[in-house]
Amino acid sequence: MAMPRRRLKKVCWFEQNKVEPDYKDIKIISRYITERGKIVPRRLSGVTSKNQRRLAVAVKRARHLAMLPFVAENIK
Repeated sequence: MAMPRRRLKKVCWFEQNKVEPDYKDIKIISRYITERGKIVPRRLSGVTSKNQRRLAVAVKRARHLAMLPFVAENIK
């Protein structure tokens, strides 16, 4: 029988690089958005809860400023 594999604990990218989620950093924020335009949940992204809340606010601000789309193009 094979031994069950242990999953590595996901580490918060923002904590590692000592950066706060910012609505102006579209390149960073777009990593945490699915192809449909939804915000990736924290259990999948590995972001801390504090930074996940900040990330959600940053994504919403970027959407209101038309830097990010609300919905993906192919769904419209």
